[in-house]
Amino acid sequence: MAAPLVRLEADARGIAWLTLARPERKNAFDAELIAALTAAAQKVDPAARAVVLASEGDAFCAGADLTWMKSMVDYGREKNIADSRALAAMYATLDGLPMPLLARVQGPALGGGAGLVAVADIAVASSEAIFGFTEVRLGIIPAVVSPYVVRKIGPAHATALFVSGIRFDARRALEVGLVDAVGSPEELDAKLELYLDAVTSGGPQAVNAAKRLVREVEGRPAAEVRELTVERIAERRVSPEGQEGMRAFLERRKARWGK
Repeated sequence: MAAPLVRLEADARGIAWLTLARPERKNAFDAELIAALTAAAQKVDPAARAVVLASEGDAFCAGADLTWMKSMVDYGREKNIADSRALAAMYATLDGLPMPLLARVQGPALGGGAGLVAVADIAVASSEAIFGFTEVRLGIIPAVVSPYVVRKIGPAHATALFVSGIRFDARRALEVGLVDAVGSPEELDAKLELYLDAVTSGGPQAVNAAKRLVREVEGRPAAEVRELTVERIAERRVSPEGQEGMRAFLERRKARWGK
């Protein structure tokens, strides 16, 4: 039996790990890997505290697999649309996870691989990682990942990176907001753990609600969402979790989430 292209595992803290396991192909996308990652993401336990997107080998994800790209040269419009819909569904599934999605970027993240970094809520990168939305160099565009990239780094940075197709280092990725922390290869897991510890220290429902809140208010005028924000904070204050968190703070003790 062939080894899975994507592994879904959970640790004792309730953190789910989605690991791309195609290191011999730099974890590059083809139809099978796209389907496997979509299916694995759909199986994440709704009670998971967070999801870490990681990969084996020295590359995070090198974008489209060369063999797959060769086959696409002869695709007609309908076949291209079908393939693109599958890719879009994969990103939408990851984006739709109710809990925080963290990316552990140990090496090159190019094209669609850089899109995976953009769809993550928190991304931690090795100083050796390289990024790039290089599609224009092939005469195509980063269309499917564009909503997530523009949301993450804004239209100005997205435009510069999309039209130039340049590769950039982890420091630049940090400057534009594509990643949230950079460390040496030896520091990568420690930096990831800092974020995982922070996320799991919060109330599970509050953490998920905080993620959802950003999606609810994004791009909308403050006046339009004023009542929504009032309702959201009131809901959390009267919830069992909110009551426990506030009491724990006032009593100077650790909150007992879920108890």
